[in-house]
Amino acid sequence: MFIRLIWMAAVVAWSKIQKWSVMMGFHPAWSEISTWIERSERLFIKKLSRNDTSWADSAKNGHQNGFFIPRPVAESDFFPELKNTNPAKPHILDAEYPAFWPASGEIRTATIKFFSMRNPDNKDKAKPRYEWQHTGVPKDQFRSLSPASLLVVGRLKQTLSGTKYWYIVVDSVSDEAEIIETRFELGATFHYGLFEPAVSAEPASESDQLITELTKAVKDGTLEQFIKEQTLPSPSILAARAQNAWLEENGFADLSPFSILHPGDAVMSISRDIEYSIYKQAEVRFRAAQVARLLLHGGGDPVVNLVRSFSELDSIFLSAAQMRKSRAGLSFELHVERLFKDGRVRYGAQSVFGGRRPDFVLPDVGALNEKGDAVIVSLKTTLRERWKQLALEKPFGTIFLATVDDRVSSEAIEEMARNSISLVVPESLKKAKESAYADFDNVLTFRQFFDDELRQKRPAFILPL
Repeated sequence: MFIRLIWMAAVVAWSKIQKWSVMMGFHPAWSEISTWIERSERLFIKKLSRNDTSWADSAKNGHQNGFFIPRPVAESDFFPELKNTNPAKPHILDAEYPAFWPASGEIRTATIKFFSMRNPDNKDKAKPRYEWQHTGVPKDQFRSLSPASLLVVGRLKQTLSGTKYWYIVVDSVSDEAEIIETRFELGATFHYGLFEPAVSAEPASESDQLITELTKAVKDGTLEQFIKEQTLPSPSILAARAQNAWLEENGFADLSPFSILHPGDAVMSISRDIEYSIYKQAEVRFRAAQVARLLLHGGGDPVVNLVRSFSELDSIFLSAAQMRKSRAGLSFELHVERLFKDGRVRYGAQSVFGGRRPDFVLPDVGALNEKGDAVIVSLKTTLRERWKQLALEKPFGTIFLATVDDRVSSEAIEEMARNSISLVVPESLKKAKESAYADFDNVLTFRQFFDDELRQKRPAFILPL
């Protein structure tokens, strides 16, 4: 019980020490979001598509003015039951209910409509429409959102001010979006889902096993030895484990991008899902051992040690956050390099030229120096404004920027095109409704990059078998 209390205290401390952004406009800080989550019995989280938000940025007031509810969620018992309220239109089912928007402190009348078939007076009446439209939402909170932003809806345990539902919109580039993705383990292919707020992110068996081991170490006086044994695997070891797990699960012998139908999706899954899961298991053990050393130092009172060592505890979790971000970038690099190796693509990694060090140069840095047909491939898991430095490399070779970020705006993509920079994204992100990639010619999939830009246009970059 004692160790379990220590473990719970560490988890609470971690959640409170997370970097919270200040309330800006209609996007609340995590402290407020987490309060509403704790009051809820169930959550609906959706990654907003362009259709869910484009109406808010339009000067015209269209007929939508809201978002769509996915069919599996609409057919669950999360939202109020829909009924026909207009006998003259039996094909329309709807429901009205009060919804609270904490960001603006207002209660609005929400409306959900489902057109079970097209209007009987129309010629195409036999074609069903599976659209659940949710309207009655504050336009300001959906305006100027980054692609792939999140909508979080909670159904309260107890009615508050006459409503059981609350709604918060979370911009995808905010710290709060990252916290939500981590807490609810929203994977690379996440679109929407229903969640139980009380469910721990860590499987009970893993947590219980760690608690048992820590308890035994304290009882046997071997805590220091236990702590020394907890280490974080090196990036290369993590990458190899994740790659092998994907290969075994999907039945491939290697990660050649010419034999995998969707190499970009494979890299995204390996990096963001498989490897991250492996890393978290090691991270929990490593950080728990560090916290245990602080709280149990000298056999003293854990509360006293907690207060006196709070700055050290703060440093532990700050280090954890920094390592997660740096790990993500290096992870992406190692997996893309594996594509090059297994695909027999000629490349140079981290080559220095002109005071710059791109992630990869194809076929090698010599081609850059000779001003030949060289390709510069830079990697960024998240873009934001950091891509602009790549424009300085334009005189040296053709620039491709690979990313797994689905939050890049149309304006940024257009500016990249003006700077002769092509984006390379996973296949599923290119066509995703939540991203802005589909309509741009300077956005290629990994499949297109390897097939068109390398095998077709630059066959000399690929070594013969």
